[in-house]
Amino acid sequence: MKVHILDDWFDTLRSLPCFEKLKEHDVTVWTDHVENVDTLSDRLQEAEALVLFRERTKITSDLLERLPNLKLISQRSVYPHIDVEACTKHDVLLCSNMHAGTPSYAAAELTLTLMLASFRQIPEQVASIRRGNWQMGVGRTLRGRTLGLYGYGRIAKAVANYAEALGMNVQWWASEEGRARANADSAAVAKDRESFFATSDIVSLHVRLKPATRGIVTAADLAAMSPRSLLVNTSRSGLIAPGVLEAEIERGRIFAAVDVFDTEPLREPENLLLRHPNVLPTPHIGYVTEDEFDLQFSDIFDQVNAYATGMPIHMINPEIQA
Repeated sequence: MKVHILDDWFDTLRSLPCFEKLKEHDVTVWTDHVENVDTLSDRLQEAEALVLFRERTKITSDLLERLPNLKLISQRSVYPHIDVEACTKHDVLLCSNMHAGTPSYAAAELTLTLMLASFRQIPEQVASIRRGNWQMGVGRTLRGRTLGLYGYGRIAKAVANYAEALGMNVQWWASEEGRARANADSAAVAKDRESFFATSDIVSLHVRLKPATRGIVTAADLAAMSPRSLLVNTSRSGLIAPGVLEAEIERGRIFAAVDVFDTEPLREPENLLLRHPNVLPTPHIGYVTEDEFDLQFSDIFDQVNAYATGMPIHMINPEIQA
């Protein structure tokens, strides 16, 4: 099959063991990011299978109707960036391994990293010594502090394990169903939403973005956080109501460490979340490790091979196979 891979920005996949799985196919790797539909359709005219890097490129009806040879889209995890109805209309099969029970340990590790880096002022201390100075301030330890995890899912549970190993106290908040599962597991669930935000030294968001959760973190939630507390978001920017985090940061009360933004890639140095000293920003690198890529794309390439043999797996719109 003619397989096209989008958005492999650092041409990483060719160097990973999983890439061997595509040896029987004609593979084209695109290492830049393109949003223009005309440019994308020109590039992908011959593509029979399209491999996606998570949600980096939106697959719209307008694009799909210009790709007459496309038969398969292969990716991993959730797919809010893909018009599934349009895929079905144009006889394009979407395959996506939802990897039940397997968290992104890379994302969990980054969450812990951001907590440590913010509390210990790592970026500022590094910048200070590189400027020829010495210590620039006094950081804070994590041991004995309370971590509030919003969302009772796979990544949050991995973060909880790391935090408890450091001697942190962990408390939870989630949907009604999530809180019920947490209570069934004898996890410490906050008595109510306001106390969750008010009594957590660090609040970390681990909720899947969908219509019901968009803007679920409100101005009242952030206002309830104590002075000098930290909000960590390695999940999705849309979980926070528009402008709410920026407004709270401008007040100077709390700190934030964010790996996700409303617009990505974000290349605006004057954006408040990039320039404010109370914010530690990273460019959506939660899942961006060689190990995580090899794990994810091994599944994705298995889907390509399964389709090529006439036995597709992890089908999201199997009706087109009828």
